Amino acid sequence: MAEVTIEDGIIRVKELDVQDPKAAKVLAEYPESRWPEITRRALKIGLGYLKGGADA
Repeated sequence: MAEVTIEDGIIRVKELDVQDPKAAKVLAEYPESRWPEITRRALKIGLGYLKGGADA
């Protein structure tokens, strides 16, 4: 299980494993140096979908 913390509006995720061969194949098409930024953006987009379900 990943360790997730939130501090000063920053979400930190440690030891996160994502088992998704199709997503891994798409990510592998990009240079490895871009993987962190692509993953960060994808996570941000995904979490954006949850906004409607949370009381802000």
